[in-house]
Amino acid sequence: MPDATAQYLDPQMLARVRSLELQARHIVEGYLAGMHKSPYHGFAVEFAQHREYVPGDDIKHIDWKVFARSERFYLKQYEQDTNLICWLLIDGSESMKYGSGQRTKYDYACTVAAALAYMILQQSDSVGLAKFDSEVRRFLRPSGQSSQLKQVLFHLLEGVGPEKTRLGDTLHDLAERIQRRGLLLLFSDLFDDPAETLAGLKHLQYRRHDITVFHVLDAAEIDFPFQDPTLFRGLERLPDLLTDPRSLRESYVEELNRYLDQLKRGCRAQNIDYVLLRTDSDPGIALASYLSRRLKK
Repeated sequence: MPDATAQYLDPQMLARVRSLELQARHIVEGYLAGMHKSPYHGFAVEFAQHREYVPGDDIKHIDWKVFARSERFYLKQYEQDTNLICWLLIDGSESMKYGSGQRTKYDYACTVAAALAYMILQQSDSVGLAKFDSEVRRFLRPSGQSSQLKQVLFHLLEGVGPEKTRLGDTLHDLAERIQRRGLLLLFSDLFDDPAETLAGLKHLQYRRHDITVFHVLDAAEIDFPFQDPTLFRGLERLPDLLTDPRSLRESYVEELNRYLDQLKRGCRAQNIDYVLLRTDSDPGIALASYLSRRLKK
């Protein structure tokens, strides 16, 4: 009978999990050292009400938008939501394995997602995971146990599959599965029809979730730096294409900007945070920027 420890505790897999966990901790602690204050309450605090300002109150809590309308000073008051549930929605479709630099899109998404999972568990809240391509492949129920991080990392380290993205349908599916209101963090290259993606996000928004879309794109997909005749390998069942990229660059960039603008405007209209993540940017800086914006809300 084979040794169960040897069968299930793969040293290489454990080393990869440990490496990703250490990387997550490094990013979070580095952010804390740079900011000199804890960002953890930025996830779990919700706006409750206004009250009128009285002398001695901290002016940083004044709602200046209300002042502009009423010319009276009111403070924002917040309540602590101690039962925060955060879902990491991770795109594991084939297109996420593309990478022109040190990290693929999938690796970059997992690095930021792992850091957020580590941070949220440190503040004693719960993290769940849904990993998908053409459908949901992994669905890990939220937990606040310290062992949950290991479970999240194991599923992330399974990598990407050969399937294409069906993001719109997947988001509708998740809207039906995730009943309790929570914080939803979507990591994807969003390679699907924008209208269908926004419709799926609208379904989640209808469930009153707090949604952030992390749009993960490779630097080459944004800048299109190719000069010489290039064979572009098809992913997600698309054919290979041999072409002169210089003749395509202008129309490609124009189409990309139109696509990005449609997604940004669609998210903004639904009060959904949209964050563009370039794989050549420092994930720690990207995370710090996102958390800082949340703290200012």
